Amino acid sequence: MIYGISLILLSILAVPSLLLLSKKPNAKELLDKITPYQGWIGLIFCFWGIWGIITSILNVGWLTDFPVWWMTLLVGSIIEAILGFMLGYGMISKLVLSKNEAAREKGEQLREKLAPKQGKFGVFGLIVGAWMIVANILFF
Repeated sequence: MIYGISLILLSILAVPSLLLLSKKPNAKELLDKITPYQGWIGLIFCFWGIWGIITSILNVGWLTDFPVWWMTLLVGSIIEAILGFMLGYGMISKLVLSKNEAAREKGEQLREKLAPKQGKFGVFGLIVGAWMIVANILFF
């Protein structure tokens, strides 16, 4: 359930214009307070998503017993890693990619490919996050 909740929170950060800014007049102020921490939040969620991918691969045996949950965990973790990478790219570049120019260049290329799709990933993340919570309740 924690994966679903964290994916929903990350998705809200990824698509604030679609969700918050249109409904609440003071939402922009709230988002401006979070902006200085966006890099760290993205970095943490990127690694959390990568950990979820590793967990689902290590537990591939779940595919026979809980196929829906296993696919949900894998897809949700992939979305979480992608959104975390997009939101935390500045921090990731500074801390991880700064030592290797080729890695920094590839990271920048990946970010440029993913950036136009951030809104779509965010909306998909909301849907998958909600499904992760429902699937956790239904299957466990």
